[in-house]
Amino acid sequence: MDIAKEVIVAEKRIRPYIRETILDYSPYYSRLAGANVHFKLENLQHTGSFKLRGAMNKMLSLAREQRERGVVTASTGNHGAAMAYGLGKLGATGIVFVPQNASPAKVQAIERLGAGVQHFGDDTADTEAQARKFAAQKGLAYIPPYNDVQVIGGQGTIAVELVNQLNQIDTVFVALGGGGLISGIAAYLKSVHPGVDIIGCSPQNSQVMIRSVGAGKILDLPSLPTISDGTAGGIEPGAVTFNLCRDLVDDYETVTEEEIKESLREFLQTQHMLIEGAAAVAVAAMVKRRNRLAGKNVVVIICGANISLETLKTVL
Repeated sequence: MDIAKEVIVAEKRIRPYIRETILDYSPYYSRLAGANVHFKLENLQHTGSFKLRGAMNKMLSLAREQRERGVVTASTGNHGAAMAYGLGKLGATGIVFVPQNASPAKVQAIERLGAGVQHFGDDTADTEAQARKFAAQKGLAYIPPYNDVQVIGGQGTIAVELVNQLNQIDTVFVALGGGGLISGIAAYLKSVHPGVDIIGCSPQNSQVMIRSVGAGKILDLPSLPTISDGTAGGIEPGAVTFNLCRDLVDDYETVTEEEIKESLREFLQTQHMLIEGAAAVAVAAMVKRRNRLAGKNVVVIICGANISLETLKTVL
């Protein structure tokens, strides 16, 4: 499984449909860490999240007839919105399965973009299993949120942009849920810069991949509530991202809910941009490790901006 090669294919395939997002140098966080800290602003991507890259790559890899019959996916919100946006661009339709506790703001975004929504389950692993079952019963294509080589390849196109934007990259902080984003970025970056350190960042309340890698197998673990809904929930049995995270991610960091909220407030105040909980996880992890970053070129992936007004009000 050559993910770096898939990233190169994806880059050519999806480029007309995505933005090359800004890599923004931060004077404030650079002083804080004694390093050169840059933020990769996927919060400015279409639909407000990196997820468009993977969803678009997978949809464009399908035959036109498959897309026209309709596609199915499961999502906590961002992947579903990305798929709905992409389907609109391609003139197709689809259904998004979301957990019962999915963010109402993200569900509304999916519906505004034209996709149907069905609620199922309290954990993303259950939602994904139901979506796969529904797609199989109806003879429709299923687009996984992370457990798919072409989805991973699409997310990895962030790394193609990074290599063109920054000559030397020492450490990259990436929010970690199912592992699609970090797998794509790590696979491509390590093919170009073998010495780069990839740090997977999760909330303490939902660290299924971290604990699974530690145990050497995918674990079925419950997740506590977290403001980082984009990284919450379980991992599909047999997910291809497990081996990729095990082999490519150099270290892991967890952060508390209060650390996530503090980083979200601090980012708003210093960078003057809206971010969601999952993005704040990566920022908080970088701040937590700042004493180990002196003199390094650091990249933090700001994976999205989709936070509800109610949640933002609570944080503030």
